[in-house]
Amino acid sequence: MAGRHRAPTAENAYLKRSIAALCVIALLAVAVVVVLNHKSSLSTASPTTSTTQLPTAATFPGPVGTEARWVVQENAKPGTQSWKIPLSNHPNVIAGFANHDYATTGQKVTFYVTTPSPTFTVVAYRMGYYQGLGARQIWTSPTYQGTKQAACQYTAGINEVSCANWKPSFSLTLDPSFVQGDYLFKLIASTGEEDYVPLTIWEPSSHATYQIINRTFVEEGWNYWGGYDFYQGLGSCTPTYPVCNRARVVSLDRPYNTGNGASDYLGSEYPLIRYAEQHGLDVTYVTDTALDADPAAASGHKAILSLGHDETWSTPERQGVEAAYNKGTNVAFFGAAAVLRHVRMESSPLGPERTEVDYRNSAEDPLNGHGNPLDVTGNTFDNPPTSWSEIPFVGEIYAGFLNGANNAPFVVSDASSWLMRGTGLRNGDKLGGVISSDIDHLDLSGGWSAQSDVVGHSPVPLSLAYTNQGDWNGVTYSDFVYHTNPTSHAGVIDTGTVNWIWAMDSCIATHPSCPDNKVQTITGNILRVFGSGPAGLTEPVIANAARIQPQGS
Repeated sequence: MAGRHRAPTAENAYLKRSIAALCVIALLAVAVVVVLNHKSSLSTASPTTSTTQLPTAATFPGPVGTEARWVVQENAKPGTQSWKIPLSNHPNVIAGFANHDYATTGQKVTFYVTTPSPTFTVVAYRMGYYQGLGARQIWTSPTYQGTKQAACQYTAGINEVSCANWKPSFSLTLDPSFVQGDYLFKLIASTGEEDYVPLTIWEPSSHATYQIINRTFVEEGWNYWGGYDFYQGLGSCTPTYPVCNRARVVSLDRPYNTGNGASDYLGSEYPLIRYAEQHGLDVTYVTDTALDADPAAASGHKAILSLGHDETWSTPERQGVEAAYNKGTNVAFFGAAAVLRHVRMESSPLGPERTEVDYRNSAEDPLNGHGNPLDVTGNTFDNPPTSWSEIPFVGEIYAGFLNGANNAPFVVSDASSWLMRGTGLRNGDKLGGVISSDIDHLDLSGGWSAQSDVVGHSPVPLSLAYTNQGDWNGVTYSDFVYHTNPTSHAGVIDTGTVNWIWAMDSCIATHPSCPDNKVQTITGNILRVFGSGPAGLTEPVIANAARIQPQGS
């Protein structure tokens, strides 16, 4: 097969795709809000347990996985749709960030806000199900004076943009009403414009069944606030791959420039989170930055859930998750290109874990030859000197991407799999629009790959996509694969598409041809089996990789 990295000649197409993707993400994130107005839930089922009939145990089995009393009770509290930002909103009239992307109850969080409006207020929402309304209002601020903050600081050479020079706008100590979960702090300018600041409230000692990882590394790596991210930058330079005007360092000390300040949270994360909380699942929330600081926090769970577009990991995070996997923790990659890019974290003037480093070229990295090889940031994890391929862990190879908003159907290749239970699908059946953005496919050059169950084998015409990982008569493939650890029996799922979680919320759920009903059923099967312990003990792999056609695809 061809080399796994994008060729320099593909850089222009990739840049166009990167810019287009940022625009599409912003539009789709807002579109999710519109869709949710027309949907009473993310599935045809209601929350699985009545709060008046809860078992006495803290956790108990449910139809789609292990449930927790506190999650059921939390989502029975009054919800609201006031968290939504309307399509008519003018972005970036007000914007901000917090000095933490994750925090614990009792911790003080400081927010930095810029706006030309005379005043602004803030409302904090915990994201979940809440009778289908999507969030619960937790806190409302007093009125604060608006300030147009100074220009963010730019560091030449590494092309870092940091707003750590902004003045604090307000601080908040998180009282017990801020239970663990994902939060959107909505900034509301007195002139009417709105924007979000995301924050994860985590419980470091939690051993909940499911650990959900929020993707700060990816969000910041693609954050173009100030004109630079890891994939593009301002100004021209000699064409190279990766592009020479990219950032080598990005700062968490700045707002997100897309998704009304939420980046692509509402598409790549929220539909699965909403589904999990709808069904009362025993969840705990963490960020990849938290796992970088505390890798051991990945231990003690039955399943770790990697969300949508989760291509960027650090060495400590990966070591922590793989250590848990080697002890029996299942891992579900609800995306593609997972564990591909390699970053390390450093401090900023506002605190630890606030500066993300990725030179994407080991020769440029100051640590190359002077530090731990596992900290040197080449283009991907498997580049030297790190030389640590993600493929034996994730189960697949990064295969490329569909250009722009192109999409293709998910095609079932193993309808007998436990993953297809309850869907009514047969081999060859298609779910339209599920395959989009980055894709993975099985790499049969590794002998262990033959011991995989390819549940979905979806053709993607090369007229719609870029790949350097295989051409079978003008087609490449996105694969949905299940494999298990031969020692710990932990299971791994790779859906093979960044679009899986987006597809959970793609149309009106009651429509008979809506693919998200089936996508949700498959997701529920994953959560139920993965929440019960090492999946290989109850659902051993029935390998079919060697029988997939065309040969080698």
